[in-house]
Amino acid sequence: MRHIRAPFTALYRPDSLSIHHQFNFSTIQGQLNQSSEHKIHSHLLKLCLRQCQRIKIRHPFDETPQRLAQASRTSKTIHAQTLIFGFGSKGQLGNAIVDLYSKCGNAEFSLKAFNQLEKQDILAWNSVLSMYSRQGAVKQVIRCFGSLQNCGVPPNQFTYAIVLSSCARLVDIDLGKQVHCGVIKMGFEFYSFCEGSLIDMYSKCGSLVDSRKIFDAVEYPDTVSWTAMIAGYVQVGLPEEALKVFEDMQKLDLFPDQVAFVTVITACVGLGRLDDACDLFAQMPNPNVVAWNVMISGHAKRGCNIEAIIFFQNMWRTGVKSTRSTLGSVLSAIASLAALDYGLLVHAQAIKQGLNSNVFVGSSLISMYAKCEKMEAAKKVFDALDERNLVLWNTMLGGYAQNGYGSQVMKVFTEMRSCGFQPDEFSYTSILSACACLECLQMGRQLHSFIIKHNFECNLFVENALVDMYAKCGALEEARQQFESIRNKDNVSWNAIIVGYVQEENEDEAFIMFRRMSLDGITPDEVSLASILSACSNLLALEQGEQVHCFLVKSGLQKSLYAGSSLIDMYVKCGSIEAARNVFSCMPNRSVVSMNALIAGYVQHDFNEAIDLFHEMQNGGLNPSEITFASLLDACNGPVKLNLGRQIHCLILKRGLLSGDDLLGVSLLVMYMNSQRKTDADILFSEFQYPKSTILWTATISAHTQNGCSEEALQFFQEMRRNDAIPDQATFASVLKACSTLASLADGRVIHSLIFHIGFDSDELTCSALVDMYAKCGEIKSSVQVFEEMGSKTDVISWNSMIVGFAKNGYAENALKIFNEMKQTQIRPDDVTFLGVLTACSHAGRVSEGREIFDIMVNTYKIAPRVDHYACMIDLLGRWGFLKEAEEFIDKLKFEPDAMIWATLLGACRIHGDDIKARRVAEKLIELEPENSSSYVLLSNIYAASGNWDEVNSVRRTMREKGLRKFPGCSWIVVGQKTNLFVAGDKFHPSSGEIHAVLKDMISLMKKDGFVAETDSMLLDGD
Repeated sequence: MRHIRAPFTALYRPDSLSIHHQFNFSTIQGQLNQSSEHKIHSHLLKLCLRQCQRIKIRHPFDETPQRLAQASRTSKTIHAQTLIFGFGSKGQLGNAIVDLYSKCGNAEFSLKAFNQLEKQDILAWNSVLSMYSRQGAVKQVIRCFGSLQNCGVPPNQFTYAIVLSSCARLVDIDLGKQVHCGVIKMGFEFYSFCEGSLIDMYSKCGSLVDSRKIFDAVEYPDTVSWTAMIAGYVQVGLPEEALKVFEDMQKLDLFPDQVAFVTVITACVGLGRLDDACDLFAQMPNPNVVAWNVMISGHAKRGCNIEAIIFFQNMWRTGVKSTRSTLGSVLSAIASLAALDYGLLVHAQAIKQGLNSNVFVGSSLISMYAKCEKMEAAKKVFDALDERNLVLWNTMLGGYAQNGYGSQVMKVFTEMRSCGFQPDEFSYTSILSACACLECLQMGRQLHSFIIKHNFECNLFVENALVDMYAKCGALEEARQQFESIRNKDNVSWNAIIVGYVQEENEDEAFIMFRRMSLDGITPDEVSLASILSACSNLLALEQGEQVHCFLVKSGLQKSLYAGSSLIDMYVKCGSIEAARNVFSCMPNRSVVSMNALIAGYVQHDFNEAIDLFHEMQNGGLNPSEITFASLLDACNGPVKLNLGRQIHCLILKRGLLSGDDLLGVSLLVMYMNSQRKTDADILFSEFQYPKSTILWTATISAHTQNGCSEEALQFFQEMRRNDAIPDQATFASVLKACSTLASLADGRVIHSLIFHIGFDSDELTCSALVDMYAKCGEIKSSVQVFEEMGSKTDVISWNSMIVGFAKNGYAENALKIFNEMKQTQIRPDDVTFLGVLTACSHAGRVSEGREIFDIMVNTYKIAPRVDHYACMIDLLGRWGFLKEAEEFIDKLKFEPDAMIWATLLGACRIHGDDIKARRVAEKLIELEPENSSSYVLLSNIYAASGNWDEVNSVRRTMREKGLRKFPGCSWIVVGQKTNLFVAGDKFHPSSGEIHAVLKDMISLMKKDGFVAETDSMLLDGD
């Protein structure tokens, strides 16, 4: 039964006070005559019925505890007065008292009043049954109904409606059928209340056939019956049938009530037919809060979060008060959008309505603030709640976990357990996520033991979280073992292990697991497909990426934001920028992530297009992120684009993005250094907040090293140590490179000691940098020692450092030996490996082996040769006399040879004194680099070696005419803490006199020993 609610403002006037004003019970009770007694009885009955009417079937959630308590006090006052006058348990007034207590939810007093009745008729029984039904005590309804029958009181249609409703809630069809028999026996089967209740009972018990039989047998179904039938189809998952019934109802010109509208709107929402739901909602004359809630939650669940917020705003404007369900749904939509401004408004609304202390609303507020990355605000909401349940604790744990606050997750988890709450599967997933975030493998293992102890090891949520934790901590063997132990793997299980392999750059195993996933009948979702696309990107495997693209098209996922962005990223990294643009053009919605991926691609290929995309992003209402600006700054890597880089710098400052963001700080430092604006870079670095992070220190050390400022890089490293910043692997790699560039063995040894002291001597990347540093400083013995003492050599970089080190120092046989050892360890060589091996072959004269290795690189490992690989092959052939083959090798190149290629061949011509080839090659080289003096010098030396002094003079004359000079050679030596640089012909050294005196003595001694300097390949300076 449904009734129109009375206006809230009309409730609970203190009518009982009027009775106190009219009667003084202590003085006039004995003076009442029969007429007065009748008037008082009538007055009390009217008051009682009026109170009953005012709170008639109001939903418990609509009543605050204070209002129900007030209604209960009014009931007790009226009851007390009826007892004083001696007619509290008689007739209609007695029934009204029972009904009033029942509607107030006061079971104790309702039963007391019921038991005191002189005659417990069906009206009183119905009041008690209704009370139990409203309180959800459905089993008590059934017991009470049994007592009613035992007392011989005949039920009426309302009794059966209440009992059938309880059968439906119990999903007890057998009991429902017994009650149905009673309905038929009493002749109530065609009463509307019983018809609707029977349809509802059979529907909720899943017997839709019986439900439909009853419905079809009704000659003139009322709105209740129609609604029950519609709801039945919705409940069993047949929303289409529900809509057909609703259409039949409308054809009969029956106007649906609020419940019917809400039911059919729910069906539309379930089918995803939000437009139809909106049309139906618009037909409702005065939508109640339930209808608004269905529209808000329906749009939020379907991802239409903006529409959900708009519905909430319209609801608020129409004056309909929010419930906890309303706020929960709209806060969910706000959280999905991370729309903090709207979240703050809803929070204020919750406070205004007094719902902020509700656990459900509090949980939604915490979740919203967490998604908006405002964990301080979430913590304030949590702390303000007096009542806390496990859901609330889990929401707090999840919020910290999502935002990467691993240590806070641990703290809240400990506090939760100290408050007596036992963790459930959701608690464990959050704490495991924290272990993954902190890469705290040991704690994760301890927690795994705790999970087994408390019998959660077979819970799928926990099992998946364990796989994820082990994978993100780098323990892939344990992750795989945990994965294989899961009996009923779902998408999350497969995603966790695939993502783990991709993150650890084990792409081959990721592909194997992806294929297994499909063979096991699990349809890949966006997460697994995005991970596999990332694997394709890492391997530059365009063909596999295109196959995944086809799968996305078949699955209808290619236009989704997540998968679309991953596709764009894959095509960009594989160099197929046009394909990336096509994917982007087909996406109905664009996100900052998808635009960032495309901008990163165009930055490398078409910078102007990247800038246009940046403007398009802003015009489309998307806020560029730190990654957007970092990508653009990476392209401003030269003096030509310096002004644009400065403009971007200003925009970053204007948006307040630089404060506390290392990514943009690093990008700006690199941009200024690559633009030869060292002073600007140093000023920027000095402006960063103290203490500066290790990342920033490493960035400035690396930038100075890469831009030829290795001495300053070492100075920055020393300053970093004075500021108590702890170097990491990247720092050591950068500063060791500076030592290599300066050939500063002493500094390298000091840094090696620091590496050992800090504990990075077991780190493979750091040890590889040490191997490289010692080799480039000529200390090959120390280089070999570090290499041999390395505990792990799983990275190709480690092997490359040793191979190249041997090759550059002339130990060709050792380089080839290390290469063979590397192949036996199943480490896949890369382009740098082959460059080192080919260099070794060139130095050792292993021509046939060099040819074979080059062929293996191209045809077996499918590595595309770079220019320096070709130059190395030409050097190998030319150095050992195969000049014709070297020349033919150049002629077969599929690109125009550059200066490096021709310079290499020219050097070979010099070694073998081939003037004719040398002249032709030199002409090519001079044509490519007319301002480079080295080509002229090399050609002149070739002529000098063959005694062709006319051509030597001709070359010298050409150089003078063009104003070209040979760059003097230089050398340096470190004495104490000072590096002494020597340049040929330099007389400005502070100790120049002493140095020349020593040189004079040394030359004299050399002449006495018969040494004669080689002068046939020297270009003498005639100036």
